Amino acid sequence: MLTAFGVVALTFMMAMYALEQRQRHFVLAFAVGCALSSSYGFLSGAWPFGVVEGVWTVVAIRRWAAMPSGLQSAGSDESRYPATGAADLP
Repeated sequence: MLTAFGVVALTFMMAMYALEQRQRHFVLAFAVGCALSSSYGFLSGAWPFGVVEGVWTVVAIRRWAAMPSGLQSAGSDESRYPATGAADLP
């Protein structure tokens, strides 16, 4: 049962990491995944893994808190490719 929890926690964490460029909510979800992975590390007896994932939890929460609340993250398509209006055409 503990192994299944670990697989689910790590899969969730990696999926949220892959999606975190889309919206700031995925950064917070990544932090939750890191916390779940950290708890798995401690429960399985791999305390160095638990410590490292705990640090990543704090880093992800700080990144989430530093992002503007109404905006997409810096890597989103909207920030890379700003919309151009008809007035911008030659």
